Amino acid sequence: MISNEFSGASDFMNFVSLLSQPESEAENLLASKLYEKKYRKGELILETGTVCSRIYFIDSGLVKTFFYTDTREFIMRFFPEGHMFTVLDSFTLQQPSAYSVLALEDTAITCLNYNDLEMLCRQYHSMETFYRKLLSLAAVNMMDRISGTLEEKAQIAYHKFLKEYGPLLQRISLADLASYLGITQVSLSRIRAVK
Repeated sequence: MISNEFSGASDFMNFVSLLSQPESEAENLLASKLYEKKYRKGELILETGTVCSRIYFIDSGLVKTFFYTDTREFIMRFFPEGHMFTVLDSFTLQQPSAYSVLALEDTAITCLNYNDLEMLCRQYHSMETFYRKLLSLAAVNMMDRISGTLEEKAQIAYHKFLKEYGPLLQRISLADLASYLGITQVSLSRIRAVK
């Protein structure tokens, strides 16, 4: 029986069940390791240069993963409620992150620490299956994001964003959308003006 003091634990567990079917003992141990963190809009969840030691499940709110170059910000992904994510290379290798994660809205997140996940994977094949599938999905999503950035024209990328993430348009700034698309706000305004 899964019991935890916050509602996000059951959503986290439901997501795990989509990728694997943990036995009840594994479920109970996993549930006991989950905890909730809350962030205010504009608060950093992970700062560049620190090690990402958690897997995150967004219970409510919206976050972005991004990095800076000398001249500008690049947004890799937006994660709204119902999505699980981590900074893949930093989490997997336990090395400093090249990315930051920022709350774009007041956000509640269910977390699982790296060491707890490693322990669960050692003890339960179902948890190892979950982690393998999660990493595979993250890698596929990242490859899709990179190839889209390299290959697509801005107008195509904008319309793809609308198709896949349309509801987010009301929740993110035009500056963030332009950064995600890799274009200026002026270029974005031109694209949006074309009907």
